[in-house]
Amino acid sequence: MRTIATVAEMQRFADAERRAGRTIALVPTMGALHDGHLSLVRDARRRADSVVVSIFVNPIQFNSPSDFEKYPRDDARDALLLEREGVGALFLPAAEEVYPAGFQTRVEVTEISKPLCGAHRPGHFAGVTTVVAKLFLAVKPHLAVFGAKDYQQLQVVRQMVRDLNFDIEIVAGETVRELDGLAMSSRNVRLSELDRERARAVPRGIERVRQAAAAGEGDPARLGAEFASEIEGAGARVEYAELRHPETLAEVPRLEGRALFAVAVWVGDVRLIDNAIIERAAPARRAAGGDR
Repeated sequence: MRTIATVAEMQRFADAERRAGRTIALVPTMGALHDGHLSLVRDARRRADSVVVSIFVNPIQFNSPSDFEKYPRDDARDALLLEREGVGALFLPAAEEVYPAGFQTRVEVTEISKPLCGAHRPGHFAGVTTVVAKLFLAVKPHLAVFGAKDYQQLQVVRQMVRDLNFDIEIVAGETVRELDGLAMSSRNVRLSELDRERARAVPRGIERVRQAAAAGEGDPARLGAEFASEIEGAGARVEYAELRHPETLAEVPRLEGRALFAVAVWVGDVRLIDNAIIERAAPARRAAGGDR
């Protein structure tokens, strides 16, 4: 595996791969890799000839300097995992390489960035789309793979790609979960033993909402209350729990058919996000000639 630290070298590598007729897949990460990331790498390998994984803890997408500083980092371990997966190149730039002195440009997607995490983390998605646009221009991929756990991020990136005419296919990788149902996240390592037990309420709460919807409940407030009851009972705090359109992320006034249920929960000082597509059971039709 080749480790690349500069944009210029990354572009030369990409140009050589393209001249050789090889397709390039990019898996953007912030490191602290787990099986969820590696599942995206394996998906990329199935779809392309050459896989590039980027590791960059992007400072401009963090709202809190302390959260940025606490973000787990282990580049040597990550590199070993990626080499074992057959990754062709690791793009590992320093912050000064991505944002050199005098940098003053940002890429921002507006409407779809406003709800959910965008409402609680101002400027976060502008940081995401700015760095992803820069990664696309450095790596020159034919496709890029993003995890569906970060569902809003996935939709924001798709919107950016459409709006700016990036000739890149965006692939969604399924959320990978621990045996207890908790969505894999680099932040999970920051959970104490007690907080890890509390965090298990997140998948349990989502399952309660799924079951309520399947039984016919369509009121977003009641579905949100089902989730909050599970979370608060475990001693954690709900930041948001909302029904949204799966593509536009517009509010869903009532669940009719399928919708996205997206959540953010604070467990101690760790913020966890998760989501599921839920579906309301269709009302049973009365038999002809029955009670009216």
